[in-house]
Amino acid sequence: MLYLNAFIFVGLVSLIGEIILDNTKLTPGHITSILVVVGAILSFFGIYEYFIDFAGIGASIPITSFGNLLYQACLEGYKNDGILGMFTNMLTTTSGGITSAIIFSAFLTLFTKPKD
Repeated sequence: MLYLNAFIFVGLVSLIGEIILDNTKLTPGHITSILVVVGAILSFFGIYEYFIDFAGIGASIPITSFGNLLYQACLEGYKNDGILGMFTNMLTTTSGGITSAIIFSAFLTLFTKPKD
């Protein structure tokens, strides 16, 4: 059942993104930013934890989970080190994901050709 819940959650997030993309003049970058902010807002209100309980790892796959991760890292940093801890903990917590995205993107460009 957990696999089905994960599939449904990721599918709904993707569906929402596609609906926004198809019916507005927003670019994919705008929609990505919106979904990150939505994930952070849901985490702020404690709603994202219910998604994690419902979908398991499926809730950590879509871009909304990055907003959740940013919020949780800022909150933990603030509790430990105050205002400065918000920024330092946020960067150390998310640096692995950001760095891997950059490295994999650079590696992928070696094997693909850009479209004209």
